[in-house]
Amino acid sequence: MKYFLDSAKIDEIREAYETFGIDGVTTNPNHIMNSGKPFLTVLGELADFVKEKGIEGWEKFPISVEINPHLDDADEMVKMGTEIAAMCPNFVIKIPCTQAGITAARRLEKQGVRTNVTLVFTPSQALLPAKNGSLFVSPFIGWKESGGEDCEQYIQDIVDIYANFGYLGKTEIICAAVRTGKQITDCAVAGADIVTAGLQVFKDSFYHPFTDYGLAKFQAAWDKTITE
Repeated sequence: MKYFLDSAKIDEIREAYETFGIDGVTTNPNHIMNSGKPFLTVLGELADFVKEKGIEGWEKFPISVEINPHLDDADEMVKMGTEIAAMCPNFVIKIPCTQAGITAARRLEKQGVRTNVTLVFTPSQALLPAKNGSLFVSPFIGWKESGGEDCEQYIQDIVDIYANFGYLGKTEIICAAVRTGKQITDCAVAGADIVTAGLQVFKDSFYHPFTDYGLAKFQAAWDKTITE
């Protein structure tokens, strides 16, 4: 399973890449806002980062960048998506799962611009992005579970549908809005390709008090052992 970082803060991205070996980045307007920097400044930092690390190209390190969410016309979506994609070979264009968005994603893919169809909340919504050849589809987890829904079957259904029709490995499933280690595990068990989460979520996911307990126990034993 691949780990993507859900962030637009270059210091977090650098830490996650150098420490955990993340495989890509997903951004959205909320992350851009929280970075405290202008949209184009953030995109410039991301483009500089992949050059610095020698990981240019969406095949090596995809970075999802969302278009203006106010756009509701496919022509305008395609225009903005094309402009953003031209800024960096790593940029994948993030488009909402609406009728205009699906149309725009289909057209962009035909132009060679890779897309990530986002804000997917049902298996039926996940079908068209795969049928039309989008690189990624992003079913949301955390928001649904916050509303009281159990998402294990939801993700499993998407994986099974993709397997049924040969979409697995062609349109990769990014489990998005992941909030806990349990959700990461559920997505991995279901066979999703990718999880994307904030840096602290990944840090929390591999913490366990018994690990600290065991480490302290072994340290005490080490200190009482003759090592020479």
